[in-house]
Amino acid sequence: MAVEYDLVVIGGGSAGLLVAAVAAALKARVILIEKHRLGGDCLWYGCVPSKSFIHAGRMAYNVKQAAKFGIYTQPPDIDFAKAINHVQNVIAAIEPHDSPERFENLGVEVVFGDGHFTDKRTFAVNNRSLTARAFVISTGSRPAIPPMPGLEEAGYITNEQVFEIKTRPDSLAIIGGGPIACELGQTFSRLGSEVTIIASRDCLLPKEEPEAALVVEKQFESEGIRVIKNTRANKVKLIDGKKCISSSDRSLVTVDQILIAAGRKPNIESLNLEAAGVKLGNQGIAVNAKLQTSNPRIYACGDVIGGYQFTHVAGYEANIVIRNALFLPLLKADYKVIPWATFTDPELARVGLTEAEARKIYGYDIQVIKLDFADVDRGQAEGITEGFAKIITKKNGEILGAHMVGPIAGELIHEIVLAMSQKLKISALGGIHIYPTLAEINSKAAFAFTRYKYEKSHKLQNFFKKLFGFLRTFG
Repeated sequence: MAVEYDLVVIGGGSAGLLVAAVAAALKARVILIEKHRLGGDCLWYGCVPSKSFIHAGRMAYNVKQAAKFGIYTQPPDIDFAKAINHVQNVIAAIEPHDSPERFENLGVEVVFGDGHFTDKRTFAVNNRSLTARAFVISTGSRPAIPPMPGLEEAGYITNEQVFEIKTRPDSLAIIGGGPIACELGQTFSRLGSEVTIIASRDCLLPKEEPEAALVVEKQFESEGIRVIKNTRANKVKLIDGKKCISSSDRSLVTVDQILIAAGRKPNIESLNLEAAGVKLGNQGIAVNAKLQTSNPRIYACGDVIGGYQFTHVAGYEANIVIRNALFLPLLKADYKVIPWATFTDPELARVGLTEAEARKIYGYDIQVIKLDFADVDRGQAEGITEGFAKIITKKNGEILGAHMVGPIAGELIHEIVLAMSQKLKISALGGIHIYPTLAEINSKAAFAFTRYKYEKSHKLQNFFKKLFGFLRTFG
């Protein structure tokens, strides 16, 4: 049956925009369907605004800490509205890259509307029935709101509203203990709010190496952020304009505002996936390794399939989908080397396995190398000595995972990511590094691994003893 398009892309976030742009560059006939505005969560509610907001908070904190270096100032006068304006200005500067006009100039037909599948081969939008060789669902995710009596009546915000408020809440409770909760919680605290984080688990950032997450938690405590763990908030009352949050057995906190950061849910409700023969999994749309749904004509990528919900992963998945959907479905997604970072201060970055995961898989055939930033001269020079780098390898030097908590950890981990992706051993990190830089922590890790192997090898030690003894006989 003849079809109108090569590709119908549903959702104009990070993954969908990349699929549409590359497909159009390859001269495929592409139509992009978006319900609201192009750019998705990353541009409007996620990566771009949050990192702009975090930067403003970091500037305020640096001013407060200047006395450590002999620079004395008055406590900073924080204009919260201007901090939010900075966030909005950054969004405005980046938005043209994701504008409808740009994509239309690339050859993509852009349509705004709320569409749905009518059968396994047709997508309807704005009274049009679209057929294509393949479809791509990239509708993203949104904040999951926990069922909590009184929450709707009391009112709350999520990451979708937080960058539009102009008045700083004097007190803020954050429900959730993951990256969004930690990043925004620390920033609000640094900009003058009294912050309480309510986490249901026994630690913050539960997906991270526990001892790395603990460094972040201790920093929060030093900054006056209250952290309540092992607790589920399950009721809210509005009393005299204040929001009183309680658990089943006790009152937790009374605040001016509540921020919900308790996970994500896929945007799928309006798509009529059942008519398309598309099945769901535990976290979103179910896909195979080729990112095909249960209907092989329909692919899905990005947050809507769950898994690693990061912009860079959405981009990786989009590249797999482009080639599989337009040509032959041969490529498979490989998630063994997926890095990510949480942009708290100190930053926390990870790639690969934790120590516990590695020991479970490989038993005693692993080696753990740990270096403190206090042992890096640049860290001492700048007074940023908290945190460490931890690299888990096999005994032969193959890198299984790496975890960093410290200054610019999200930048420093890329050297290890490259080594892992190219199947290089930890010794590859031992090349020349500029002195003094924080990146020396990687070369020091390689040296520490070499020293460990030497100290454990009696044969090697005896060889060098004999070698130097022989050389000394010649003066």
